[in-house]
Parts: sequence; structure tokens; C-alpha cells
Amino acid sequence: MPNPIGAGPVHQLLHALPIPSLPANIERWIPGSTPISTTKDVALAVSVYLALIFGGQDFMADRPAYRFKPLFMLHNFLLSAGSGLLLALMLEEIVPIIWKNGLFYAICSNDAWTPRMETYYIFNYFFKYWELFDTGFLVIKKKPLQFLHVFHHTATAVLCYTQLNGRTSVSWVVITLNLFVHVLMYYYYFMTAAGYKIWWKKYLTTLQITQFVIDLFTVYFATYSYFSAEYYPSFPTMGSCAGTEGAAIFGCALLTSYLFLFIAFYQRTYKKPAGAAAKQAAAKVAKKLQ
Repeated sequence: MPNPIGAGPVHQLLHALPIPSLPANIERWIPGSTPISTTKDVALAVSVYLALIFGGQDFMADRPAYRFKPLFMLHNFLLSAGSGLLLALMLEEIVPIIWKNGLFYAICSNDAWTPRMETYYIFNYFFKYWELFDTGFLVIKKKPLQFLHVFHHTATAVLCYTQLNGRTSVSWVVITLNLFVHVLMYYYYFMTAAGYKIWWKKYLTTLQITQFVIDLFTVYFATYSYFSAEYYPSFPTMGSCAGTEGAAIFGCALLTSYLFLFIAFYQRTYKKPAGAAAKQAAAKVAKKLQ
């Protein structure tokens, strides 16, 4: 179906640049033709990732850590800038749809899954595999691999795959919030790798948790609206929502797990036990009295 809303200025600028046009299997989601677009492909990619990072840990066990600082900085700078560009492209596509048709339409209508949005969803999906190199840097630096890191990176790639297959129009809410967080997160890693002291890491984690709260409110609303309209018409509902049932349920479940995992990470990282805080305060007082 042709897109009734014209392309935004960022999209037009990119098209004016002397860069090749996208192949059809990148511009559109074509299972079996688009890269990593079948369940077999995703399972293989995830298996290779897990084998490499855990095998890499064993390989690095009796070897010195490597930094690759310039490469690590470039990786983070490009991910921050790329996330910002993709965020701008998605916002200039979805904001006019919201303005013209309302928020519920943008979240739940099949027509909100525009051809350009599908292309942006595909690029966001590919970003998830690029982000797996985050773990590679941890391995060669001999940093510990936390469950949250490995699970989040792996599961998010699977999540994006399921939503592309399920064509859930609500995806843009989750993705735009995630891109906004990633602009800041990868900028933080870039600057700290450059040697700067960044004071707002704690608030970045708070922002991530806030992101999941908004995500869950939106996707649970969309899922409830769909099931009410389809199976329980006597329940209050604003109408059905685009996307397959399996993709909706999987998205709700996974995002719920993210919220609890990030809250637990925040508590472990930033909430000191009362006893430890008291000892630290007493040590400061004793130091001043010396």
C-alpha cells in the first residue's frame, strides 16, 4: 500500500546523497531472502554468538587483556550516531501519523506499518547483531560477563525478529525509546573510553528502567485491546491491534523480564546495604577527625 505521508527531511537528505539504493530484501522484510530472516538463521546466529563469547573466555583465561581502545571508541561512536540517525528517521515518519490519525491509530493500525517504517525496523534489527560486539570487547578485556548483559543482547535480537515476522505496529514505541537510550548509552561508553569522567551512569540505568515501564504500559494496552476486540467484545476496548498473537505475547513476556532484571541490577549496583553505608559514613568522620 502506498504511504500517504511524504518522506521527512532526514529521509530526503539521505536519498540526495550519492549512496547506492537499498536492495529489495533490505528495504522489505522477506523471510528467507532478507539476511537472518528465518528461525534457523536466528538460532544459528545466537548459537555462534554464545559459543564465541564463552569459548573466548576460556581462550583468554591465560592470556593478557587487550584494550583495542581506538576500535572500541569507534564502535561506540558509530552506534550512538547510528542510533540517533535511525531515531530521527523513525520519528519523522511516525509523528505525522500520530498528528493526522491519533496515538491509538499509530500504535494499533495495520496502516501504521508503513514501507519506510518496515525498512527502519529491519535496520534496527541488524543493529542488534552489531551490538553483540559489545560482548566481544568485554571478553578481550577479560571483564566478567553478567547474565543480564548476555541475556539482554541475545533476547533483544530474537525479540526484533519476532516483531518483524508478527508485524506489530506498536513496535515503534519500544524501538524509539530504545534508540534514545542507546544514543546516550553508547555516547557514555565512547566518552569514558576517551578518559572522561561521566557522572550520570546511575541516571542512565534509571532511564532504562523508565523505558521498560513505558514499553510495558503500551504493549500490554495494545495486547489487551486486541484480545478484548477479538475474543471478549463485551470488555471495554478501543478496537483490535495489528500483529500476530504470538509476537504480542512474546513481546509482553520478554519486556516484563527486562524490567525486573534491570531493577535487580540497579539495586545490586547502586543501593548499598545500610550497614555498608553506615561504615562508610563513620570512616569519613574518623578521617576528618584525624
